[in-house]
Amino acid sequence: MKLIVEMAGALKGQVRVPGDKSISHRAVMFTSLADGVSRVEGFLFGADCLSTVACMRALGVPVDIEDGTVIVHGVGMHGLQEPDDVLDVGNSGTTIRLLLGLLSGQTFHSCLTGDASIRRRPMGRVAKPLLSMGARIDGRRDGDLAPLSVRGADLHSIKYQMPVASAQVKSAILLAGLFASGVTGVREPSPSRDHTERMLKALGAPISKRSGYTEIGRPARLRAMDMRIPGDLSSAAFLLVATLIVPGSELILEDVGVNPTRTGILDVLGAMGAQFEIEEGEPQAGEPTARLAARSGPLVGATVGGSLIPRLIDEIPILAVAAAAAEGTTEIRDARELRVKETDRIRTVAEELRKFGVQVAELEDGLMIEGGRVLKGAHCRSHGDHRIAMAMAVAGLVAEGETVVEGWEAADVSFPGFVDLLRELGARVRVEE
Repeated sequence: MKLIVEMAGALKGQVRVPGDKSISHRAVMFTSLADGVSRVEGFLFGADCLSTVACMRALGVPVDIEDGTVIVHGVGMHGLQEPDDVLDVGNSGTTIRLLLGLLSGQTFHSCLTGDASIRRRPMGRVAKPLLSMGARIDGRRDGDLAPLSVRGADLHSIKYQMPVASAQVKSAILLAGLFASGVTGVREPSPSRDHTERMLKALGAPISKRSGYTEIGRPARLRAMDMRIPGDLSSAAFLLVATLIVPGSELILEDVGVNPTRTGILDVLGAMGAQFEIEEGEPQAGEPTARLAARSGPLVGATVGGSLIPRLIDEIPILAVAAAAAEGTTEIRDARELRVKETDRIRTVAEELRKFGVQVAELEDGLMIEGGRVLKGAHCRSHGDHRIAMAMAVAGLVAEGETVVEGWEAADVSFPGFVDLLRELGARVRVEE
């Protein structure tokens, strides 16, 4: 499947992006451990989150979907059942890494695998702290690669110093901590997204956080709750950047999650001269929300690195497109984590942007992008990566001529309906088989 993109006129409109991907995963997984029924509205019905639903069902949790609402019939802290078959997470790194933590403290055996991309992604950094808690995990390359075997064990608490900030690793440890004796602690070198801590606290887990250190104890029970998931800022970022770089554009994004551990993209775009306003909204699922109003205008290059990176790691592909449209040089460093995403995003972003005529230097831990040139329509590949696919589509909106994005089906992982929203805003895009 391919997407055809023509150079756009002004984009204008008011839209709501799909529910937050990170929160959707956690909502289904965590409420499965609660006592009672939880109703989740605003769930992201993308491929990754549906993989989490399938895995929880395979673990004996009744999960219903009615009129866009996900209804989770929680089985309690000790109600999960041994699956009849291998748990397939598809392309979802969040699913496999969080399940490693959750399954480590169960009383049964399970096996986790995924698609070719998942089977290449490193799992040792998750398995290592879990093994130190008493978990029994094995797999290819000494447990670093899926398929992974997890045999439930009696876990004990640890105090873990994370070498690199990672919400997925932190979350896996905290989930294992729900089943461990004593109090488990995790210290981060810099803040990563804290959706796990917020939701577990809302469900009644004994969790506390101070100065980059999080502790969790073993609860007697978790309570069911109803929640509405806010719009995904990572998805909103594609429409936001499109608005900023397509001349004459104006956009309102409703009900976007603005968790401060996720708003690095807004900080960087603001430093680049982006014109947008943030109006605070009502909290949802324990998460702050806002209404974003943006309009096009000139951007300038920026330097991005350090503690900002964990707060915008998923937005770097679309940030690179903003940098290509900006005047001057943008330097992105300390982002080695991009090497082990769905693709090596440092390599694939550089490779695809060069097709538009952008000067891009691939660094060991980031990118150097020379902006200000007129982009030319290009024939791009998604590399099976949803964020690469959508980033190149946005680049095509400001490129002279026609842009083709091969492998467009990858976008459905996190943003089903992306093409429809672009059309609603006035873009000339079409999908072909």
